[in-house]
Amino acid sequence: MSDTIIHPIQPIFNEDSNILILGTFPSVKSREGQFFYHHPQNRFWKVLANVCETDVPSSIEEKTQFLLENKIAVWDVIQSCEITGSSDSSIRNVIPNDLSIILQHSKVENIFANGNKSYELYNKYCLPVIGRDIIKLPSTSPANASFSLERLVEAWKVIR
Repeated sequence: MSDTIIHPIQPIFNEDSNILILGTFPSVKSREGQFFYHHPQNRFWKVLANVCETDVPSSIEEKTQFLLENKIAVWDVIQSCEITGSSDSSIRNVIPNDLSIILQHSKVENIFANGNKSYELYNKYCLPVIGRDIIKLPSTSPANASFSLERLVEAWKVIR
């Protein structure tokens, strides 16, 4: 069963952010934890820590500080949608986030998609409004088992 859910997490960014990483929509675990990539098996934080050559942040405060110190903004393409659990393939009736909130108040130069679905949805809903291309990166989700942590880190180095 799918329900319409509104994105419960505010974007992380400040005026110095020059990289924007967009996911699709928060997973059940992220919605419960009220923070991005909260599922312990999602490799997002390990990948970014490796790319930035630092320790993996653990608390929400550490993760927020890590993003801001590294000039990385994080949000999702979708503001609300119908979704079953955490399944990107079940997403229907999308209303996109207003990315101008970040783009007008930061120095974002490059926008990156964390996976195929966020890339597809950005191109469908956001690109016509914003007019800025997005670079697709392999998903850090545990569902992307074909990519080892090492392969993800190598692919994600392009953000630097």
